[in-house]
Amino acid sequence: MPGGRIHSSDPFATPEEERSPVRRLRGRLAAPVTLWTAPGPRGLTVSSMLVADGDPGRVLGLIDEESDLFPAIEREGRFAVAPLGPDDRQLADRFAGLMPAPGGLFATGEWVSTEYGPVPAGRTWAGCRLESSRECGWAVLVEGVIESISFEGGARPLIHYRGRYHEVSG
Repeated sequence: MPGGRIHSSDPFATPEEERSPVRRLRGRLAAPVTLWTAPGPRGLTVSSMLVADGDPGRVLGLIDEESDLFPAIEREGRFAVAPLGPDDRQLADRFAGLMPAPGGLFATGEWVSTEYGPVPAGRTWAGCRLESSRECGWAVLVEGVIESISFEGGARPLIHYRGRYHEVSG
């Protein structure tokens, strides 16, 4: 068994010809893995996001409206965004709901409390004020104005591509 795998692919996956063409296209685009948090505390792993430079700069992301995060962002009017690195795979899976979180999502790891929501200690993060939100596909497009940025840690980004995490080399 090279690499410890029994199957070279997921035997329970939907056959490719039955998958949404839009989802298949999205899977072919590399996306940053980020952690979005809000006071409450609430959090969610988000890879459908981008940063728009400008005066002021903005963050846009697609959030599952049924997540615990979206109501917290709406209620508080602010949120934090932290890019994740290669060592954050389990953190990303925990906040994506793919891994158990005994004691809650924020029970393990080191966290820094901010007015925008808790952020992982020693990481770069942006504090954002909610500007707008609207339905977009099967998600909510959240637009935030960047009010604060803290640059800490120099980890390379964690990337999500074709359903798996990848590291940027070099």
